[in-house]
Amino acid sequence: MRTCSLLLLVAFIALAESFHGRHHMRDKRELLVRAKRRWVLSTIEIQEEDPGPFPKEISKMFNDQTVEEDHYYQITGAGVTEEPQGVFKIDATTGSVFALKSIDRETRSSFHIKFDVLSTRTGQPIDEQLAFNIDVKDINDNAPTFLPPTMDVNVNENLEEGGVIVNVKAEDNDQMNTDNSKFTFSLVSQIPNEPKIELRQLDKVGFLTLKGCFDYDKVKKYDVIVQAKDHGEPSQSSQAVITLNIIDTNNHAPTFRQKKYQGEVLEMITKNDILRIAVDDKDTPNTAGWRAKYIFMKGNEERNYQIDTDAVTNEGILSIIKGKDFERIKITYLLVEVENEEPLTLCKDNKLVGASEHPPRDIVNITMKVIDVNDAPVYEKDAFHVYQKEEEPPGKELFTPTIKDPDSDVSKVRHVLLEDQGKWMTIDAKTGTITSAKMMDRESEFVDENNVYKIVIGAIDDDEPPATGSCTILIHLKDLNDNRPMLATNGAILCGNKDKKVMVTAMDNDAPPFGGPFTFSLVDDDKTVTQRWKLDPSYGDQAGLISRTPLPYDNYSVPLLIQDQQGEITSETMAVMVCDCGEGVVCKPKDPVTSSLGKAGIGLLFLGLLLFLLLLFLFACQCKAKEMVMVQDEGNQTLIQYNQEGGGSAGQAVPTLLLTPTRMVAVNNGHKTNTIKTSEISNGVVKDTDFYNSRMVDMINVTSLNSQPQRNTFTSSGPARSNTWNVNRTNTGQGRSSMYQRSVSICSNQHIADHIDRRLYMMYGNLLDQAGYPPKEYAYEGLGSKNPSLDKLSLSDEGENMIFLDDLGPKFKTLAV
Repeated sequence: MRTCSLLLLVAFIALAESFHGRHHMRDKRELLVRAKRRWVLSTIEIQEEDPGPFPKEISKMFNDQTVEEDHYYQITGAGVTEEPQGVFKIDATTGSVFALKSIDRETRSSFHIKFDVLSTRTGQPIDEQLAFNIDVKDINDNAPTFLPPTMDVNVNENLEEGGVIVNVKAEDNDQMNTDNSKFTFSLVSQIPNEPKIELRQLDKVGFLTLKGCFDYDKVKKYDVIVQAKDHGEPSQSSQAVITLNIIDTNNHAPTFRQKKYQGEVLEMITKNDILRIAVDDKDTPNTAGWRAKYIFMKGNEERNYQIDTDAVTNEGILSIIKGKDFERIKITYLLVEVENEEPLTLCKDNKLVGASEHPPRDIVNITMKVIDVNDAPVYEKDAFHVYQKEEEPPGKELFTPTIKDPDSDVSKVRHVLLEDQGKWMTIDAKTGTITSAKMMDRESEFVDENNVYKIVIGAIDDDEPPATGSCTILIHLKDLNDNRPMLATNGAILCGNKDKKVMVTAMDNDAPPFGGPFTFSLVDDDKTVTQRWKLDPSYGDQAGLISRTPLPYDNYSVPLLIQDQQGEITSETMAVMVCDCGEGVVCKPKDPVTSSLGKAGIGLLFLGLLLFLLLLFLFACQCKAKEMVMVQDEGNQTLIQYNQEGGGSAGQAVPTLLLTPTRMVAVNNGHKTNTIKTSEISNGVVKDTDFYNSRMVDMINVTSLNSQPQRNTFTSSGPARSNTWNVNRTNTGQGRSSMYQRSVSICSNQHIADHIDRRLYMMYGNLLDQAGYPPKEYAYEGLGSKNPSLDKLSLSDEGENMIFLDDLGPKFKTLAV
């Protein structure tokens, strides 16, 4: 029973598992159906340079989401909507893709295309966009190309066997790593055929190499054709033409035209171009294989000779750079060989010959004869050293030279000074003894920095022509304490606003131990100095001058004593300027003095200006109302006596013109001052005067020669005429001269003329009453002044004050009487 129950249970479980498995498989199938690819299209690949016909279908696309809805297909991307456009199109209904023209893969190898399916009703995408590339399949449509296709190459003649002549390069634009782009180099032809040129290849580069050797004398140019052929079907190839120009090198050794040369040279002289040696060389001129190089093999051990190459003729130029002594060597035998600048290379039997097989270099013999000449006297040494103290008294013998002369008598040699800048020496013409002629100063400009004074002496023999030998004498001067210490600078600036110390530097022209360091001290004679200043430090090349207390800004003189190491003392004065430096190290400029006017000052200025204008106005009004009198300057006049008319009658009328007032005038003559009456100046011509009730203001400036002008002012008040006279008068008497200045100001010449005419008319009327004394008129009254001047006088209209006419000169005084 239990067994049956168990079997039924197992069967039930198996049935349930079976049902669940079938249901799971169905769900899986449904899931796979939903997940399968919705786009279906064939592979798109087109062949390069397809001949057509076009349009040509290259693929067709399908989408399973278009079953339930009307739709159309669309493509975008390169070749359609992007450059290059017009290459592809699609049939919107069927989904067929067409190529519209042939494609060059070397121009574009692929196109990126995007496919879309859109609803006809809404224009919206039905499914996701599909994007992939259209590949262009390569064909062998390009041949390898040489870079460059023609070449012109220069090759040295001495190129070794196996050396690379030139490299050739080529490229193929077909698809890489395919047979269409792989190629092989080959040598098509070589003209001429010898020596053999071989070709080796490494990837896309070919190497032309030499087998054998070039000979410039035989062949100067080669033409080589190289081919590059690819491995595609059908095969493509191209060629390059290479021209090899052979450059001549040294394959011919130079040879001398003559095997022997002879020459002459004067002893002990140097000379250029005394002999030329010619060679022949078959190589190209002006190349390193043609230019000769000359080498001394024998005879020039003392380096007396030098040989150079003429750049134009290739000759050897022999020169003497160091003189030969006839007494030592009379004939010199030189052995010279020649070679080229470039090493020699030889090609035999189409092979280069080694250096061991080269022929020997050519050699020439040169015989040089030395001709005897007069030798100059020779000193034992070229330079002698003499040690001497400076400031030694003159007349001391310093040096006597020793000379030799193989050609002349030494006793007949004459000694001279060739160089003596300071004229400190004399030399004995017979013995050559050098004697000091002046004291020598070590600090002189003629002594160098090593305390050495140099002179050059010469010895001249008596042969024909005379020869001169020379030597240098270096006189080392030992220093003495012959210079006192002194201040390096006598002035300093002390910035009182921030410092209280200045450095004082001393110097001494003497060398140690006669110079510094120095000892500084203040002169203690003046207590003011020690109260103001102190020295710290006071020993050394510099001393610190310190102000004890703050000092007013001013200039100060500080006396100092300076002592050197040997006790030599000197007194110096240091000028110290104490000032305000601000932030700098020099004195600030003083602020300019300024002033300003307040309100009161400005008011006073305006008040004074108004008063001045008022005075000007009053003066102008007064001048307009005055009658002006014109007075002729006396100048240099001569009083002329006219016809005597005899004495007048006792009943003369009293004239009313030329009334002379009596007034005091101060006269300054030299250092003396006197007071005289102006009536005396008028020489007493007028005895009777008509006084008016007026007072006069006169200002008379009387100036004597060689003295300062004095001013005398007379002031009066009342209804008076104001007269300012200006008269220049020069009187000479008893060796004395005086000048009287009187200032006369007038306003109108016409007023003066009218006034004189009126007064003359009145005089003429009065004189008619004197029948017994009719006036006489004279036509000539003498010449006037050669330099007339117009005196100016200012008259007032107040009354008939005629006092100003009391001194109008001789002419008016004659009219008055």
